[in-house]
Amino acid sequence: MPENSPRLYRAGQGEPLVLVHGFTGTWRMWLPQLADLVTRFDVIAPTLHGHDGGPPAPEAARSIGDAADHLEALLDEHGVGTAHFAGNSMGGALSLEMAKRGRARSVVAISPGGGWEEGDSAETERIIRWFQRTRKLGLATERRAPRMMRNARMRRFGFRDVMCHGELVPPEEAVGMLRSSLRCSVLDDVFATIRSGGARVVDLDRIECPVLLVWGDRDRILPMSRHSNRFRREIPGVEWRMLAGAGHSPMYDEQGLLTSLIGDFAERAASLGEARSAASA
Repeated sequence: MPENSPRLYRAGQGEPLVLVHGFTGTWRMWLPQLADLVTRFDVIAPTLHGHDGGPPAPEAARSIGDAADHLEALLDEHGVGTAHFAGNSMGGALSLEMAKRGRARSVVAISPGGGWEEGDSAETERIIRWFQRTRKLGLATERRAPRMMRNARMRRFGFRDVMCHGELVPPEEAVGMLRSSLRCSVLDDVFATIRSGGARVVDLDRIECPVLLVWGDRDRILPMSRHSNRFRREIPGVEWRMLAGAGHSPMYDEQGLLTSLIGDFAERAASLGEARSAASA
């Protein structure tokens, strides 16, 4: 049965495709992709633990591995075994963790987190300061947000660090994004995990499924030049696609292209899997 609630979106038929949103977001970040993807897949888009509308914040989550444990439990709860994954930012990191565990049939990782070099404390502190500054600005403008977000130029300006074309976000959805980010209850936990080194995605050589790494060349949160290299170097057989003129979360910047990249890559991986199964039978 289709489901559409703050906690989970699920609809469509076919191979399972899990969409994993980024830090402080919700499943609604994927709205531009859903209509097309549900015609091709059984789409499961959860809101993660500790995020607005999602399950309660997990206890004792000290690493990206701990967060992946909770995502696995959530998938088990909804009867999802192995699946294709597409994830953005923290969701990209979690999707790669699913691949390491054998839960992923394929992964499209869009500006995934956890790729900074070991010991790069200057970069991790810069990321934390960005989220702290963004939260402070959000709290200061929340009451005026409905009026401000009616203006397309204001939406483009307000979301400039997240995407290049914030004016494409519908006004009500823009207000919802702002308010959801302020209701994320795991901010300090994630900051502590980043500082401890537990947020880095490691052991990437354990990944055996097809992986497509996608990065906007105007990503201001996790700039491509500082965050993509280790993934490109360490994931076996990784494929690479740069999105020109796109930001960190390109769901609106490149709505049609991103939808096609996710759907086509998952379908190609499914076909390869079927061919291998037939050859070994």
